[in-house]
Amino acid sequence: MSDPRIIKKYPNRRLYDTEESRYITLSDIKRLVVDKVDFVVVEKKTGKDITRSIMLQVISEQEQSGEPIMSRDFLSQIIRSYGSAMQGMVGGYLDQSLRLFMNQQQQLRERVKEVVGLDPVGMVAGIAQKNYQRWKALQEEIFRNFASSRHDDDDKPASGGRSSKR
Repeated sequence: MSDPRIIKKYPNRRLYDTEESRYITLSDIKRLVVDKVDFVVVEKKTGKDITRSIMLQVISEQEQSGEPIMSRDFLSQIIRSYGSAMQGMVGGYLDQSLRLFMNQQQQLRERVKEVVGLDPVGMVAGIAQKNYQRWKALQEEIFRNFASSRHDDDDKPASGGRSSKR
């Protein structure tokens, strides 16, 4: 197994990807997680591993934009579990529950694929792509017709004006 990618966090709060030799954002960190790239975020000054806190920032950013996954009540329950005798159990339970959920989703996709012969997610993505192409073609046709009618209107002589014949 290869060593994890090193991301350095500078005192100015910027993140630097040492493999790509460039500054990155929390969106880039999210992409690394989604792509299952093994990485570690370390403070440049102290060398301390701060990967978890950076990942929590990514989660926080995701929760603030769009449709959140975690309800206010859920977040309150997590906060209450810190410092209690059950803290370790709660973390383990949440971790195992999410793993089980993801495994069940994958198994369901595989079963549907066996029965129907198609991957349901791929099928929905295909339908969405076709609908997008149709919408795009319709939109382009509308714009072409609009531009054409405007061009035709510009070529017509102005009506309603007086004739210059005497």
